[in-house]
Amino acid sequence: MAGEKQLSKKQFVVINDLFDVGMDEQAVLDKHHISRSVYNKWLTNELFVKEFSRRMEWAYKQSEALIAKYAAVAAAKLVQLTESDNPETARKACLDIISLPKTEAQKKEQPVGAKNGDGKEAEQLSPETASRLLAALAENGKKDK
Repeated sequence: MAGEKQLSKKQFVVINDLFDVGMDEQAVLDKHHISRSVYNKWLTNELFVKEFSRRMEWAYKQSEALIAKYAAVAAAKLVQLTESDNPETARKACLDIISLPKTEAQKKEQPVGAKNGDGKEAEQLSPETASRLLAALAENGKKDK
């Protein structure tokens, strides 16, 4: 599009290195011989800031996708840890499971207006998870005696 402002080649290369190469900010600036004052000026440039923000949003989306991909593996590992011979490990695994964030589907299943003792919205465990946690806690209680 004729007349539309764009990032300079140097700005574009710097942004690429910041997000794609894995170098820290100062290393990227040093690599491209950009002074801190020039970089700070770029950070006030609307086009630079928009591209920087777009890249940040994409990086967060990628990390969310990666976390979602391995969430089932992590949850299974936590459930295994509830049966650990070390009571402290089992206790911490139980606490971690209890504090896991709810999925959107689980939030929709929760009764409207359900509150916990603090007056905050109550979080509910599935019957299967609650059974496993209770069994693990009971087993740990027997080991402690």
